[in-house]
Amino acid sequence: MMSKKGLILLYTGNGKGKTTASLGLAVRAIGHGEKVYMIQFMKGSESYGEVQAVRKYLPGFELIQKGLDKFVKKGNPTPEDLKLAGEGMDLARKVISEGKHDLVILDEINVAVDYGLVPEEDVLNLISLKPEHVTLVLTGRYASEKIMAKADMISEVKEIKHHYKKGIPAQPGIEY
Repeated sequence: MMSKKGLILLYTGNGKGKTTASLGLAVRAIGHGEKVYMIQFMKGSESYGEVQAVRKYLPGFELIQKGLDKFVKKGNPTPEDLKLAGEGMDLARKVISEGKHDLVILDEINVAVDYGLVPEEDVLNLISLKPEHVTLVLTGRYASEKIMAKADMISEVKEIKHHYKKGIPAQPGIEY
């Protein structure tokens, strides 16, 4: 097997599908026998379909949530929100620097930076820790210019139309 260059991939934008894209990438990596580690920032519910599927069907894919089961108030995070985000960053530093996983996904990390839960400089430092073979995926709206400058690939998911605007609420299997 040829040696693989680890990349920095970024999914951002105001449209739906950034986490879903990273999960598709994870499934693809697992199909090639790779190990995947995902840390979900600002999320903390076992009811998410991806959490249930990973636990039940995808050995080789570790998924850890570092958030509460409620929305974070922008500009006014709780002490618990800040504590969990800090734990998520500590875990990300450990997982990335160990290099035992081929793909590491930091889900909603861009939002965590924008909301003041994680310093932008800490994410830039994480990127610099990445071993050559590890691919790092950063998801979430509001990706900063400095973080985007470090990416090898950026996909912007743009909302054209969304069923929320018709009054259709979040649905299992679609939004979570």
